[in-house]
Amino acid sequence: MNKLLVTNARLINEGEIRDADVLIDGERIEKVAPGISATDRMEVVDAGGCYLLPGMIDDQVHFREPGLTAKGDLATESAAAAAGGITSFMDMPNVDPQTTTREALLDKYRIAQDRCSANYGFYLGGTNRNIEEIRKLSVGEACGIKVFMGASTGDMLVDDPEVLEQVFAHAPVIVATHCEHSPTIWENEAHAKQQFGEDVPMSEHPNIRSANACLNSSSMAVDLARRHDALLHVLHLTTAIEMGLFSLAHRSEKRITAEVCVHHLWFDESDYKDHGTRIKCNPAIKSAVDRDALISALNDGRIDIVATDHAPHTAGEKDGTYFNAPSGLPLVQHALLALFDLASSQKIGLELLVDRTSHAPADIFGVKDRGYVREGYFADLVIVDTERPYKVDESNVLYKCGWSPFEGHKFSSTIDTTIVNGQVVYHDGELTGVIAGRRLEFTRGR
Repeated sequence: MNKLLVTNARLINEGEIRDADVLIDGERIEKVAPGISATDRMEVVDAGGCYLLPGMIDDQVHFREPGLTAKGDLATESAAAAAGGITSFMDMPNVDPQTTTREALLDKYRIAQDRCSANYGFYLGGTNRNIEEIRKLSVGEACGIKVFMGASTGDMLVDDPEVLEQVFAHAPVIVATHCEHSPTIWENEAHAKQQFGEDVPMSEHPNIRSANACLNSSSMAVDLARRHDALLHVLHLTTAIEMGLFSLAHRSEKRITAEVCVHHLWFDESDYKDHGTRIKCNPAIKSAVDRDALISALNDGRIDIVATDHAPHTAGEKDGTYFNAPSGLPLVQHALLALFDLASSQKIGLELLVDRTSHAPADIFGVKDRGYVREGYFADLVIVDTERPYKVDESNVLYKCGWSPFEGHKFSSTIDTTIVNGQVVYHDGELTGVIAGRRLEFTRGR
């Protein structure tokens, strides 16, 4: 039996919501239509009137493998992602060893094979010294080139102006940037230490990782991309002031695109009082005005993609003081539920939600045959029950780090079923144990 039929679904796809069944043959979608008849040779999943959508493609995660696997690994975090309706992910290069050579990139693909519950792609990391590796990269070898234009670990901070010029001039694929201006951050840290000593309160984080630090760097990235006609994707934007850098045009007309992450749409600086270092991340969660501006830009088209920047750390690490606690939080299991909550409060529409989490990442990164519910495409699907709430607590958190910033929150919806490459990997609160993820194919070059 290799045919799977999803029936009685409310399909959200390509800007519309309609009743539809989806017939899957092997890994791919064979037919999308209402009233498809089941046969004895089909496995049937009854959606029961719930929403069916293409799985989320998360273009920014840190799954911590190789080398940092006490925090998370490709197996554990991809399973949590699948439980959250994320069927494909793109993992960042700041691991150990860092993914800054094509050889390390190939090794990472070998490590991932037959271990991931969701489909996977990897970035090549830029440094001040690996421009030749970047130049040699072929379309399809990596989802993109990650450039940390702000403070980072090891030697992954690219702050040499001549190197940045070369990266944007010669990158054969999209350049994805973390934009924060390190000298501004270091100056703000010094001022905070003068005022508070080593006991800097978390409420200072958005002042240290300030809006000006973000704008200084993101405006530089946009200028570089325009001058070299490079493909640029600016990651995890956090400020109202940066929105003026980006176009209202449809992504098909843009070479410079923008991303926002779920936690920057959800939290604001008032939440540091309750969550402290648990929501410390870079760039920082900022004001409610900034958060509302991001939601507005998501709606008007200036922001093209919603992602997670999933970055787990152990609870012990996060319980440190301001300067000792690492930045980053685990998000893949609950990101889609958070977005459905935003939709239920009418801050975004369901059609837009699907566009920014599935269609747009597929288009912008050139993910082959994914991101849409179309005949002939891979069957990466999610069923979401908006009538069944889901409360997050320690017992149902699947991250290796064992905690979530959403603990205690009751979402208005539940991820009912996740299908990856035609196989059910998560259903009714349980992982099925099927390891269905495969390497993503990328087709977009400059």
